[in-house]
Amino acid sequence: MKKLIAIVLPILFTANLYSQSGLESELIFPFQQQHVHSSSIVELPNGDLLTCWFQGSGERTANDVLINGARLKKGEEKWSEPFLMADSPGQPDCNPILFLNSSNKLFLVWIVVEANRWEASILKVKTTMDYNERIPNWEWQDIILMKPGVEFEERVKEQFDQFGRKDLAWAEYAIPYEEMLIEATKDPKKRETGWMTRTHPTILKNGKILLPLYSDGFNFGLIAISEDDGETWESSLPIVGRGLNQPSLVVRKDGSIDAYMRDDGDEPGRIMISHSEDEGYSWSYAQKSEIPNPGASIEILKLQNGHWILVYNDVDDGRYSIAAAISDDEGESWKWKRKLEVQDEGNFSYPSVIQAKDGKIHVTYTYRLPGERKSIKHVVFEEEWVGE
Repeated sequence: MKKLIAIVLPILFTANLYSQSGLESELIFPFQQQHVHSSSIVELPNGDLLTCWFQGSGERTANDVLINGARLKKGEEKWSEPFLMADSPGQPDCNPILFLNSSNKLFLVWIVVEANRWEASILKVKTTMDYNERIPNWEWQDIILMKPGVEFEERVKEQFDQFGRKDLAWAEYAIPYEEMLIEATKDPKKRETGWMTRTHPTILKNGKILLPLYSDGFNFGLIAISEDDGETWESSLPIVGRGLNQPSLVVRKDGSIDAYMRDDGDEPGRIMISHSEDEGYSWSYAQKSEIPNPGASIEILKLQNGHWILVYNDVDDGRYSIAAAISDDEGESWKWKRKLEVQDEGNFSYPSVIQAKDGKIHVTYTYRLPGERKSIKHVVFEEEWVGE
């Protein structure tokens, strides 16, 4: 119970006035009218930056959606022209992520939205060691299959029995929310399909890769765990809660792990947090923190000095404000926060965050302004800029 108490303590913020001073930024490509969203960024061993996003006439229901990418060569100031990274003809490709395993093999993982339904999404992966040219030369492609067993069902029932709410049926004859989800867990097809990517994986000191996933069918999280550098994947137990989504992981000093998640559940909208003591296999029931969330993706990262950075929409009523916050006490408080963007009619969301070898923090995020002006933005700053 100690952990569950700790995560709902008041979170302290010291807000800074919005300023561009000390913040380098540029659009990765010029404004255009197509839907562009859900970027991911990685630093390659030679110092180049590689990013990707999905693009098309929509997302889930638009069959022309594909994965595009761009490269920023080390020492240069302008991103390359966008290029194709992945396309499943006639199907929407969405939510790509990029990462390197411990052998510096490059991974691109994304979803194909089968039948135009999020809950039918399929995980796909490409890998290569041949990525030093502008466009990576993909050497291998496959599907990642998750196979949660009856332990998934048992865990959901156990946690809803202990923590769930039984007062939310709409009528005397309505089935409570938790009971519908418990019933759905009994269906192997529902358990095994619809798992989607959004945030970077975490690689533990022992080499184990933890790839965060989520399901819009269940509004649960799941961790794909690889003990062989990404060759094969096994399923964790689910991260259970009311309306959680898109987990992002951070490892604590004692080796335990926190998952910070988008809140798509009951008001008020707050980042949700779960905790694992066994390297990401089992998770506590997700609880709301005091950190605002408008139902939008976040990403958290441990910096080289041990501090944590959280990039998120720092309001609960929209995506018009996005900020970076720093914690020096593993999330007990967030003493420093600074806006990356704030415009009443803007939409800034789905951050992807890395710290480069030189210590600089790079963030990419969806950038939309009125008049169908859409792009992906890249910003660079030092940790100290957040606390100025």
